[in-house]
Amino acid sequence: MTTQIASAQDQSVNAALTRALFGADFDQVHEPWRRLFSSSTFHYREGLTPQERTELSYARLRLVNKALADPEDLVTDVERLAALHEWAGPVDPGLGTVASIHYNLFLGSLLDHDGARRDLREFSELRRIGTFLCTEAAHGNSAAQLETTATYDPESGGFILHTPNPGARKWMPNTSSAGGPKTAVVAARLITSDGADHGIFLFLTPLSDDEGNPLPGVTVRRLPQTTTAPVDHCATGFDHLRLPYEALLQADHGRLAPDGTFTSSIGSPRKRFLSSIGRITTGKLCMSAYSLGTTRHALTIAVRHAYNRYTTGMTAGTSVPLFAHRSHHTPLLDALATTYAATLLHRSTVSRWVHSDPAERDDVERLIAIAKGWITWRAREVMTECRERCGAQGLFLANGIAGQLVANEGTITAEGDNLVIWVKAAGELLLGNFTPRPPGTRPAGERDLDDPEFLQDLLADTERIWHQRARTRLRAGKPGNRWNRTVTPALELVDAHAHRLAAAALLTAAEQAAHDEARHLLHHVHRLFVLRRVAAHSGDLLADGRLTPDQVHRLPDVTEAVIDELEAHALTLTSAFGVSQDTLLDHPITTQGSM
Repeated sequence: MTTQIASAQDQSVNAALTRALFGADFDQVHEPWRRLFSSSTFHYREGLTPQERTELSYARLRLVNKALADPEDLVTDVERLAALHEWAGPVDPGLGTVASIHYNLFLGSLLDHDGARRDLREFSELRRIGTFLCTEAAHGNSAAQLETTATYDPESGGFILHTPNPGARKWMPNTSSAGGPKTAVVAARLITSDGADHGIFLFLTPLSDDEGNPLPGVTVRRLPQTTTAPVDHCATGFDHLRLPYEALLQADHGRLAPDGTFTSSIGSPRKRFLSSIGRITTGKLCMSAYSLGTTRHALTIAVRHAYNRYTTGMTAGTSVPLFAHRSHHTPLLDALATTYAATLLHRSTVSRWVHSDPAERDDVERLIAIAKGWITWRAREVMTECRERCGAQGLFLANGIAGQLVANEGTITAEGDNLVIWVKAAGELLLGNFTPRPPGTRPAGERDLDDPEFLQDLLADTERIWHQRARTRLRAGKPGNRWNRTVTPALELVDAHAHRLAAAALLTAAEQAAHDEARHLLHHVHRLFVLRRVAAHSGDLLADGRLTPDQVHRLPDVTEAVIDELEAHALTLTSAFGVSQDTLLDHPITTQGSM
């Protein structure tokens, strides 16, 4: 009877933690994907060639599409769309990639540009797979300088799509015959008959016939194999390809009348371009979600392995689980704290995007960019730790960590290279309307390192210190070199900003948890996450009077005490990630302890 009561308590704690991580609508938003991707159809298959893995990802995309009542509803529901990425990434990185391109970048762009006026059934029914062609060989992060042109021909009433030089070839999209017939939305400069360049717009462009062969005027060349998701990356060019008038994706940011008259509600060509590729913002949320799903999956495997695998104990002749060693479980508990914070930062960011109004759109887009960079970089760190803690077994693709780790590199670059979007965010935080929180009035000596509000204040202090440092550099720099002298502390500001927001989201979840034990655990997770960050910046905080010398000396012991508290709860904390038993049993490492 006592065992049954304990089991019921464990289940209620697990349910409360899952609710904290995924929200009250887990059953509606996440459970359908969790259930689908737990089936044997999506289990890892050994011995496939890269081409076979690519074809398998497309076959699985069709299974995903069959499971949807209405694909267009998915595209317009950002929470469900992001959730798809969270659960697809761990089982098939290639599927996560092609699904993101088809549903978000392709279908999403069509729906955002007078989509109701088009018949999209061939795409929503996957008779044709959609892809997105923006980046060019010579223009990655300088996408606003794209050279592909779409010239309006008043005689035919259509457009001529052309790649003017090799550097303008569309770079890396999935445009081969793999998966079946494909159609793209292509970013190109709209040139009217008077020679005027109105900026970059999207054009709906069939790439292949019903057998998947490139159409006349379309050149597709497969690129070398990458270490990331097994996708059919290609270089794609156009040789005076004729498109109908309807190919232009129009909306208020730009319309072209049949007589060639151009109108726009936006005066800046750059802003028109950003409006055209607006789905990139949703894509950042999807990339963050993908990374989080693979990270939680890797942690679940690594923690289970640490309990299943036995090694020499600290007393001669004894054998203990790997997890019994402080040197083994401390980095995993740190990884758990980071993953909880990252997951909850993502939840709060998605919520802000869904509920934002036009007046705050720029601020929320900056938040999405910051979160994407922080989450995908943290995913790399956590999965690397998980791989190492699993030893040689962590190298086997069948064990669900190594392949996902290298595939995560794609999320760091996709939908805006992390460093580039952070540099942009840094400039906006310094020069925009962002103001760091002022320092508190209570002396540091009157505050306690066990107080979560004090810990949050220390994160705000760190953010303010780096803001002041960057502003000082900006003002003191010489013209022509000012930003180069400013960018290093400015990027530290962005990192401090992300840490504070992630910790705040984690603390909010802890305070709102409906179960006492879950609330207790989440507070400890928050404490561990923040203490690590405070320790890393304790010198600045001490110099600024935000910490006392005694508090700095006590930081290691206070952190160690939190590790003591959390050590026994690692399985509970990872169980809340919701990785299904069927998925776990597909990995030899979680069932045998050895292969």
